[in-house]
Amino acid sequence: MPMLEALQAKDELNAVIKTRVEKACGLLDENIHLYPNDFHRDTEIQSILDAHTETADTELETTDQKFAIAGRVVSYRSFGKVTFFHLQDCSAKIQVYVARDELGAEAYRKFKKTDIGDIVGVIGTLFRTKTGELTVKTKSFKLVTKSMRPLPEKYHGLKDVETRYRQRYVDLIVTPRTKEIFKIRTAIVRELRDFLDEKGFMEVETPMMQAIPGGATAKPFETHHNALDMKLYMRIAPELYLKRLLVGGFERVYEINRNFRNEGISTQHNPEFTMLEFYWAYANFENLMDLTEEMFSRVAKKVTGSSVVPYQGEQIDLSVGAWIRMPFHDSLEKVGGVSKDIYSDYEKCKALVKAKGEKVVEGEVLGKLQAKLFDILVEPKLIQPHFIYHYPTDISPLSRRNEVNPEITDRFELFMTGREMANAFSELNDPVDQRGRFEDQVAEKEAGDEEAHFMDEDYVRALEYGMPPAAGQGVGIDRLVMLLTDSASIREVILFPLLRPEVG
Repeated sequence: MPMLEALQAKDELNAVIKTRVEKACGLLDENIHLYPNDFHRDTEIQSILDAHTETADTELETTDQKFAIAGRVVSYRSFGKVTFFHLQDCSAKIQVYVARDELGAEAYRKFKKTDIGDIVGVIGTLFRTKTGELTVKTKSFKLVTKSMRPLPEKYHGLKDVETRYRQRYVDLIVTPRTKEIFKIRTAIVRELRDFLDEKGFMEVETPMMQAIPGGATAKPFETHHNALDMKLYMRIAPELYLKRLLVGGFERVYEINRNFRNEGISTQHNPEFTMLEFYWAYANFENLMDLTEEMFSRVAKKVTGSSVVPYQGEQIDLSVGAWIRMPFHDSLEKVGGVSKDIYSDYEKCKALVKAKGEKVVEGEVLGKLQAKLFDILVEPKLIQPHFIYHYPTDISPLSRRNEVNPEITDRFELFMTGREMANAFSELNDPVDQRGRFEDQVAEKEAGDEEAHFMDEDYVRALEYGMPPAAGQGVGIDRLVMLLTDSASIREVILFPLLRPEVG
């Protein structure tokens, strides 16, 4: 048998799999198709539960309505001439009753070759057992897909975390919470779209492969286009293309986009992630703060039923008006405990960064050192929603300078649960200033900063045509899903997170 030989070669053959494969061969010998495609389901299980959970027993017994359901066998209890099993589809699961006297001796004999994990079709009526469980009484049964591998044992499931992420298809079958997380994720994305659509924003798509990566300071992934014989980069952000659209006359645009950053992997970072990014002409960063409070609060209410959500033992209050707004440098003092005479002095700031165990790159600007102090001393303490605004200009290459103090920008980052959730600013639309910022970034790249921004001549040219004053923001979808599903790791909310290849 080719399957047995292949499993043996990979050292994956055990007695259970061997028995299943041999059982499948026996079904084939009886001319039973292992993978037919002629069973027609007419009802999802959840619709049966919704319609009949409260139906009286007598009414169930007197109706002859039949339902054609299909799904995976996830439990199995046989008592000789009768068998109970649970059938699970995408919506829910329900108990199924199979009796030899009802099905016929020969059909029941074939049914008894069913294994947990098989996908089957059942046509039957409803009744309620003595224990009160709504149950389908089988009138006919059909194998739809034979499962050659056993599911994890019912009470233990998939305990190894890496196996759960690597074999997400099994995790979704046996772990109800996993399936619920991704249903919530879909609902979150839908609500974000609805919110922005109602505000007059237009959804667009921009390139994922770019000749010049831009819109963020990050190390990109590189690829190569054979036909054009040119190096390309995977998108680190859609920002510069979305702002080109503002130049072109679209005044409110957004994109729910996949970004790729060649950086470390942690419970908060995956090299491939989802971002909502939107741009609003004739608005500023303070308008975005107001919009963000409204958007987060609404999405939380729609998805969880409340604007106060639990996260890892904390109650996070997303209610409009409950959010704290604090300037960047004030946060270093009030939250981080770093006095102005230290954070404003280059040598003192550098010494403190080193004392906290962080590396300092030769020629690193003061703003970058202050940002490192913020990451260490401030960010982990920001549990409730905080807008931290007025970041140093030298670490904000795309942000508009503050008109009162050009050393800072009209930029904010949103923090909660000790991590960044969003980044936003009033956009820089002065082409001369933008060119100078790019040139500073190029100098930093030449000095060894792999995350510094590239020069983008075409973007500067676009600004030279004139971009209206605007504000823009990026929101990390994965981290928002973590918050609203009380998930501690980003891998819990990404269907297929990046993992090292399996060994062997």
